[in-house]
Amino acid sequence: MENAVSTEKASEKRRALGRGLDSLLPSRPAAALGTVSATTVPPSAVDSSRQVLRNSAIPAGDSVSKIALDQIDENPYQTRRNFDQKALAELAESIRANGIVQPIVVRPATSGRYVLILGERRCRAAKLAGEATIPAIVRYVSNEQAAEMTVVENLQRQDLNCLEQAQAFARLSRDFGLTQEQIGQKTGCSRESVSNYMRLLKLPPEVQDLLSAGKLGFSEARVLLQLANPESIPHFAKEAVEKQLSVAQLSALIDYANLPGDSAPEKENGTARWVDPNVRAIQTELEQVLGCRVRINDRKGKGKIVIEYGTLDDFDRVVEMLKGSSE
Repeated sequence: MENAVSTEKASEKRRALGRGLDSLLPSRPAAALGTVSATTVPPSAVDSSRQVLRNSAIPAGDSVSKIALDQIDENPYQTRRNFDQKALAELAESIRANGIVQPIVVRPATSGRYVLILGERRCRAAKLAGEATIPAIVRYVSNEQAAEMTVVENLQRQDLNCLEQAQAFARLSRDFGLTQEQIGQKTGCSRESVSNYMRLLKLPPEVQDLLSAGKLGFSEARVLLQLANPESIPHFAKEAVEKQLSVAQLSALIDYANLPGDSAPEKENGTARWVDPNVRAIQTELEQVLGCRVRINDRKGKGKIVIEYGTLDDFDRVVEMLKGSSE
């Protein structure tokens, strides 16, 4: 059951998401449903509806009805694919004991059926609990509004993985022709964030699978996209997972992989050798001081420093600098 603490956190997160659900849900009541009566809605559902109204998730004036679960079709705009089965079982047990705390939101379909907009976890848990019906609010919204509401609800949940979020943004762009800036305005994200997430969909399928499984995160994925040779992305992704590389370690490895020609790092067993981030930092500092490309090959405290120059003037300048530092 969603307790007061989680409700408060969700409310805080909702306020941070720009327009939020409030602006996506039309304020007019669903006239076709009429007024809620004690014969159609039990007191528990009425109480839960009032609680939802207090949380500003649903505009005042809506009525709650009991709808058969087998009359509700799945949400076509749902990009969430991973549902914690243990959490669903716990929610189902709570439903058996206390009923549905918060109504779902649906929209009318054909032949008396409905399409789910908000509340997929509650629907799944209600079915696990053996419920035949579920309290629901019927909204008359467009396809675009329904998609936006689904995306916003998913963004309010902390367990949404980065690939699912990217797919949600891509769906808004593909189905409704929204620009990244428009998507950001509708979901409360910056245009840059929307762009960064959507770039994840350029990753190879096998790497997207690692993101979906939680073996790689958003930061690691962004680093992988920096590879000059996209064909090597799966290799480095696999290496990052197997060696449990930090973002800094993966970034250093890819920086070296992107160096041209013989500036690339030495290899061990056919793969780029990991470079200590401290060594990489010193290399960058030397490059800034000398104004030339610097390559450091370090093996357990032993190695070589290679300074590359492009002209004789660069050579003379670096030599003079080294002489000056030795005096």
